[in-house]
Amino acid sequence: MSEILKTRRPEGSSLELSEAALGELASQVSQLVTDYFSDVSSLPVFPETSAGNTLAHIGTSLPSESVPLEELLNDCRAIIENSRHNGHPCFFGYVASPSTPPGAFADLIASALNSNVTSWRSGPAATEIERTVVRWLGSLIGYDDNTAGLLTSGGSMANMTAMLIAHRTKSDPGVAAKGLWDSGRPMTIYASDQIHMSIPKAADILGLGRAQVRLVKSDDSLRMNVAHLRECISRDLANGLKPFCVIASAGTVNTGAVDPLDEIAAVAKEFALWFHIDGAYGALATLDETKRPLFKGLERADSISLDPHKWLYVPIDSGCLLFRDEARARAAFSFDEADYIKVHEQNADEAFAFWNYGPELSRRFRALKIWLTLRYYGARRIAQAISEDNALAAYLGERVEQAEDFEILACPQLSICCFRYLPPSLQSNGAASIEATDESSETELNELNSKIMHAVQRGGRAYLSSATIRGKFALRACITNFRTTRADIDETLEIIRDAAQQVGTQGGT
Repeated sequence: MSEILKTRRPEGSSLELSEAALGELASQVSQLVTDYFSDVSSLPVFPETSAGNTLAHIGTSLPSESVPLEELLNDCRAIIENSRHNGHPCFFGYVASPSTPPGAFADLIASALNSNVTSWRSGPAATEIERTVVRWLGSLIGYDDNTAGLLTSGGSMANMTAMLIAHRTKSDPGVAAKGLWDSGRPMTIYASDQIHMSIPKAADILGLGRAQVRLVKSDDSLRMNVAHLRECISRDLANGLKPFCVIASAGTVNTGAVDPLDEIAAVAKEFALWFHIDGAYGALATLDETKRPLFKGLERADSISLDPHKWLYVPIDSGCLLFRDEARARAAFSFDEADYIKVHEQNADEAFAFWNYGPELSRRFRALKIWLTLRYYGARRIAQAISEDNALAAYLGERVEQAEDFEILACPQLSICCFRYLPPSLQSNGAASIEATDESSETELNELNSKIMHAVQRGGRAYLSSATIRGKFALRACITNFRTTRADIDETLEIIRDAAQQVGTQGGT
């Protein structure tokens, strides 16, 4: 039969490659990736490019015939040259760690296998690896050695999934089947005013509405004010609303602040609320023994989100949701399965399906890059890298506080340092002083630092992002990079000074 089918296939219609062609493709692409890992530290962090440059180089026409491999590789090099490089040691923007080589090559293996990890039946090995990785992650952060959960595209999807589980768990009987608002009482969520944007966005998507996310005041350290949390919950109860979930941050994306988790857990227990921790950025910092006391109470959460692609040095996308009660998570997503996906296996492990615990059906083999990275390096070396990132942020904070032309705006709690450039012309008596700057000076400082950030980003030598700290525009450096050294920190401060001089010359500041 196979011979008959072969004779019926039109010439040139097969996508199969010869052994020689496959070997050449694999060799050339592997060399391209190897060269990139070797050269990334010497590339511009941000390319000398503008919108449209990449397509102008490689073209936009859809080819009707095969493009030679040499041309394709040259186009791939152009794509690399016009990319921003998270792996550069002076990249401090957002929360974006570089990928380790083992993680990148694991993604190649996963893509070649192309498992659709919907259930054990669809991907037996991939399902077992993912469930193992989930348990490893729960153990690594001190949550639960036998935790359940699943991998997601990132923290946003993990947070939204947790909020749906929380709502279905805390709703009145029958409400979940009828809709989010059928209880007649608006259901409310509580989170710090420093919370990630994914929380109100998820509330909106789920139909709860952004207005039902109560933003609790933060204290001087930008951590949730527990007294105000209690006030907000009590006020809503008195007004006939139904509080159901409190969300704490284990490392905010603005400053790395860790909310008082243990105190918040106690409030959640008192009012019978679901306690979720957004640890997308910071939860893995528990691997740093010096930071572990900050996370007391993490083990009391009903659910936790974390992103291995933020601080476990694996490629995007690899988020994770951990939850303590697997039955509640399953109940939130229970439904009458379509015939084509019904599971008929009797063995519990073989009947396992990820669609019972999250919104996705099609899911890639995300776990392999986490599994291979942890096995290649071992948890101890990963922990050392995270500890060093925290130490580098502390070093940056020290250098800023020692300098006469910089001002610290948020001291590092984890691996984020927020500060600003403060020129002598805007200092009081030649010394930096937050209290001494008037409103007009603050506006001028905000504009100046905004221009400095843009100049640094487009200069290609370093990359910073920004945060607003109590109305002040901050230069924000997030260090989640195993290539970064103290020399890179020192160099970046000089780059900022150069940018300030450039901006001052252009703008007359």
